[in-house]
Amino acid sequence: MPPRKSAAKPKAKTKSKPRARTRKKSAKKSGAGRTFLRITFQLMAVGIILFALFFTAVYLGFLGYVPSTSQLHGVKNPQASEVFSAEGKLLGRYYVENRSNVRYDEISPNVIHALVATEDSRFYEHRGVDEVALLRVLVKSVLMQDRSAGGGSTLSQQIAKNLFPRNNIGVFSMPVNKLRESIIAYRLERIYTKEEILTLYLNTVPFGENIFGIEVAAERFFNKSPKSLTVDEAAVLVGMLKANNYYNPRLHPERSKERRNVVIGQMVKNEFLTEAQGLAFQSKPLTIRYTRISYNEGPAPYFLEMLKPELLDWCKSNTKENGDPYNLYTDGLKVKTTVEYNYQYFAEQSVKEYMKNLQNVFNQHWKGADPLARKPNILQRAMKQSERYRKMKAAGKSEDEIKAAFSKKREMVLFDWAGDKPVTLTPTDSLKHYLRLLNAGFLGLEPSTGEVKAWVGGIDFRYFKYDHVNASRQVGSTFKPFVYLSALENGLNPDDYFSNERKVYSEYQDWSPQNSHDHYDGYYSMQGALAQSINTVAVEVLMQTGIDEVIETARELGISTKLPEFPSMALGVASISLKEMVSAYATILNDGVYIEPHYLVSIEDPKGKVLARFEKPQPIKTSLDPENCRMVVHMLESVISQGTGSSIRSVYKVGGNFAGKTGTTQDHSDGWFMGMTPNLVTGCWVGADDPGIHFRTIKYGQGAYMALPIVGKFYSKLYSDPRYRRLQYSSFRAPSDRLLAKLDVEPFQDQMQPETIGDVIGSIFKKKDKEHEVVETSSQKKDKKKIWESIKDIFKKKK
Repeated sequence: MPPRKSAAKPKAKTKSKPRARTRKKSAKKSGAGRTFLRITFQLMAVGIILFALFFTAVYLGFLGYVPSTSQLHGVKNPQASEVFSAEGKLLGRYYVENRSNVRYDEISPNVIHALVATEDSRFYEHRGVDEVALLRVLVKSVLMQDRSAGGGSTLSQQIAKNLFPRNNIGVFSMPVNKLRESIIAYRLERIYTKEEILTLYLNTVPFGENIFGIEVAAERFFNKSPKSLTVDEAAVLVGMLKANNYYNPRLHPERSKERRNVVIGQMVKNEFLTEAQGLAFQSKPLTIRYTRISYNEGPAPYFLEMLKPELLDWCKSNTKENGDPYNLYTDGLKVKTTVEYNYQYFAEQSVKEYMKNLQNVFNQHWKGADPLARKPNILQRAMKQSERYRKMKAAGKSEDEIKAAFSKKREMVLFDWAGDKPVTLTPTDSLKHYLRLLNAGFLGLEPSTGEVKAWVGGIDFRYFKYDHVNASRQVGSTFKPFVYLSALENGLNPDDYFSNERKVYSEYQDWSPQNSHDHYDGYYSMQGALAQSINTVAVEVLMQTGIDEVIETARELGISTKLPEFPSMALGVASISLKEMVSAYATILNDGVYIEPHYLVSIEDPKGKVLARFEKPQPIKTSLDPENCRMVVHMLESVISQGTGSSIRSVYKVGGNFAGKTGTTQDHSDGWFMGMTPNLVTGCWVGADDPGIHFRTIKYGQGAYMALPIVGKFYSKLYSDPRYRRLQYSSFRAPSDRLLAKLDVEPFQDQMQPETIGDVIGSIFKKKDKEHEVVETSSQKKDKKKIWESIKDIFKKKK
């Protein structure tokens, strides 16, 4: 039996080995587990430390600017400064970003509901970061690869992104920027109410086309205020937030409508609309009223450009509470002006409507011929005045290099009355195109106050920056009223008659005036000569009055331009701006009282605090006799009733008291018309930018054809509007009965009548030669007047 015992021992040994190995394995597993846990905890600790360091670095702004709570209290967007009309309507903006801020109560609830439903449905539940939405995005986007899950950013986070643009720091850009935006979002929610957050968001968000904020977007696409937006309109704008250009309703109406309906669906889903309401709004057609009001476009771009230097000077001279000067482009100033919005609108429309037609007439007039063909200097001059030429010259380019650049074709967009035209042309061809275009200027002024009411400097500010209201051009026969006023001021009578004889003025280089109709018979009264714009008589009146005396009268009227001391001054050879001419006519209408034209009323900050009020210029009483001024206005009425301005009544059906004067310059380069009613003085100039480009005949080149229709259209539109119809019932101040009797004479006589023996008496004081009559001195003129009046009295008694 011992062998069995001895055999049992090895069995016991055999059994003990697996147990030992098991214990060893367990020990190893336990050690490995502990090691894994230790490493895991270590990694977690490192991760937490790294995240803490990462969070701290972001929080403290080492990886990108993070504004403090106090800085967020004063958060401010660059805000456009706005220019308003007298009645408070927007005329245009100056901006870096085309943005205008609104209050919460100025935004339609439809916009708020559409925004919350589409962009942040849990907006009223979270505190700046929506953890539920983030988890949803993580699961759907990362694990399930569902791209439709959205970005998970709340409105507060989007505000942070809009106000504080993201930084590019390579592969860490996304986590850094997301964390940074979350920190800012939490801070925003602690500072601002939910309503303030919504307002801030809607004032900062971009809508494409370089416009920012709900107010500018509502104005651009629907021509209304944010408060007036309907459900479907609000849905269109909110739909654009996903991709501004892709869902632009002007560029892509079908896409915009689809996106609009998605937004309306979200409003139904979030119970802002019933299903029936949602279906009704989704079935509506997409309709927009696209309106651009910016710096280059809008009701008054030339006026804004004219105003800008004055406002910039004001900003430099005035400081904010922090001591910094005001910034016209970012400080949201509110500038109030004297311009009447509707006057401005009627003026802009009148210019555009008629100039489009006139350009077609001009093109037909020159069909088959080139107005530049025999005038190469015009093209050369235009090339040297161009910005391209000046830049190349400044860069040291030779004339040959510049000429080669002007001959190289390139893509460009040209102005055309049929619409902007993308073309491939050389810069030289582009210059030729623009040289053939006619342009215009229009100004409306209230005579009793000097307030500017309408200002149109050209046909399209985007392409033509030159302002023709301030540009000096030859004024033609619009100067003649100044001659006749000066004649009355210096003793000539309104019932005098003047020979229509064509004279040669030998001491002025044998110069001789010529009438447009080329007739030189008979005698004209002042009123008759002014009504028919007779050149020979205007020069004769000037010579009898005296050149220096006429210049002095023009100065009294506010004309500061240098005037030629030559008989042709009577025919308007001087170059004077439209602004000065309108102001001079306003002085005549204002009984000789000059008031400097002005347009600024006040400047306010974005909250409505008045920063500056501009004083009205003081009226200046000139030495001009009010009765003489009234006689000239009466004469100018005859221009409308029986003279060169008669189409104001016959074609444009303008009623009420109306006075005016046409003007045409040499070679028909400039067409003018000055129109006056008791409450408003208007002036219009038309011509090409280069005087060498013009109509070839008086039929089309006269002021009555080129400029008068714009003034006629303006008054026709104005008086057709019920708000302004009453203006046509105002009356001019009339001269005294005695002077009215003197004006009540035949405008033209074939032969001198005995009653006009004044001319015979006048000859006593004149020495003649075979060429022309030398004018008597001012003392002789006074003596002549006394004798003439005495003889007239004798004739009247004999009768």
